[in-house]
Amino acid sequence: MATTPLADGQAVSLAQASHLLGAFVNFLTVCVHNILYYRAIYPQESFLTTRAYNLPVHQSRHPKVCDWVRDALDAVKAQLVLGTVERLAVVIYDSDSRVMERWMFDLATFPAWTGVKDLRTSRSSDAAAEPEDSRLNWTDIDEQLRAAVRRLAYAGEKMGPLPDGCTFTIAVELHEQSEAPIGHPQPWIPTLPSLQTPSKTRQRPGADVGGARTTPVRSVEAGPLFFECWIEEGKAKFEPKHGELSSSGEPVSSGD
Repeated sequence: MATTPLADGQAVSLAQASHLLGAFVNFLTVCVHNILYYRAIYPQESFLTTRAYNLPVHQSRHPKVCDWVRDALDAVKAQLVLGTVERLAVVIYDSDSRVMERWMFDLATFPAWTGVKDLRTSRSSDAAAEPEDSRLNWTDIDEQLRAAVRRLAYAGEKMGPLPDGCTFTIAVELHEQSEAPIGHPQPWIPTLPSLQTPSKTRQRPGADVGGARTTPVRSVEAGPLFFECWIEEGKAKFEPKHGELSSSGEPVSSGD
């Protein structure tokens, strides 16, 4: 049976690797919809409440939003297979295209998924192919993903409201040695200079990288995969239009 290496050197079957990749992309889908709900990017009445990981979660009911998120994460999945992704960000902009928040997922230790041919195989259809002697503890993986969804939702609930008219996108930061995903069709476009990370040709990060305040969310060890989540609040969020400085000089949300 063909195998593919994971981050710790362990080899698993291609069926297991495809199953694990599908589970992670499903997790990202839940996270993106929850972020859109808790940060009120769309009216909250346009979301339905369902369950994932035995938790109440929120999903947009608008077909175009659902299609966009699915297509974006399919494009992310194609890059994960190649092992090119260092970080994934859900970026929220205000109506003036200023960065308000970046919801970050550090995927730098993810392996390449060489040999996984069917990129659209879902977790449910993979389940039948999962061998009985699987080295993956799915109970533990689901519990780790469940905890991350819960912490992200809690963070979204506790943060002050964003200004009206915010929009969002999904961005990936690639490993420096990775080639940009250029081709036809072209799902990706270069990010704004303010969000570009340092490289050999650009020593300093963009002005919006790192933000004004960073809130750690959770480190996740989902079986052989390890990743971290955190939130970066952009400098523009705390400028007079959207916020103010506390007496200690620390930025605080104005709640407008």
